[in-house]
Amino acid sequence: MGKDKVENEDLIRHGFPEDVWFHVDKLSSAHVYLRMPESMEWTAIPDGLLEECSQLVKANSIEGNKKNNITIIYTPHANVKKTGDMAVGAVSFHNDRLVKRFHVKERKNEIVNRLNKTKEEREVDFEAERQERERAAGRKKKEHALQQKKETLEAKRQYKEQAAAKDYSYCACSVTHAVFSDEAIAEAQREKQRQARIHAAQKQTAGEATKSDEEDVYESDDSFM
Repeated sequence: MGKDKVENEDLIRHGFPEDVWFHVDKLSSAHVYLRMPESMEWTAIPDGLLEECSQLVKANSIEGNKKNNITIIYTPHANVKKTGDMAVGAVSFHNDRLVKRFHVKERKNEIVNRLNKTKEEREVDFEAERQERERAAGRKKKEHALQQKKETLEAKRQYKEQAAAKDYSYCACSVTHAVFSDEAIAEAQREKQRQARIHAAQKQTAGEATKSDEEDVYESDDSFM
């Protein structure tokens, strides 16, 4: 929060993209900025936090602090418009549709007093602060890019391993199938040869049995005679 209209000008020039600007609607007041964490969207600021920022703006408005049922407006810092012909501390908006409103029924001293206890006044080098923010954003962007590259390389490595394992499995199955086929053929040949020997042996045995039968008949005939 700027303590006067001159500091408000510095805040307008050096606000961060994640800052949200608060002001009493249609009355003069301090410019209050909420610097949001990265996980928070400006359209989804919790009501409790909106209440605190709005009470702080109301308490730092000469007219607004005396009135009940006032409206607090807020919008992203990027939507705050400042041109050279405007008075010191005065602003407008690039897009009115990006301006939201929060109703404050009355001043809540318990909130204002709690916030005042945590108030810290300090001189800020806005340009140096912004440059450091940009360097930090650059480092984070670089780290994110390196992490994405690492994940991409890891995904490619896993894909190659899976593809190699699939090819090996296919080759192993093919070799096993080929070996099994050769063994089956050899076994079939051996079985065929064995069956041929059995058949030959049976044929030979049958021939001897026939000859023996013929000799028995002759003997019978001879004996009969």
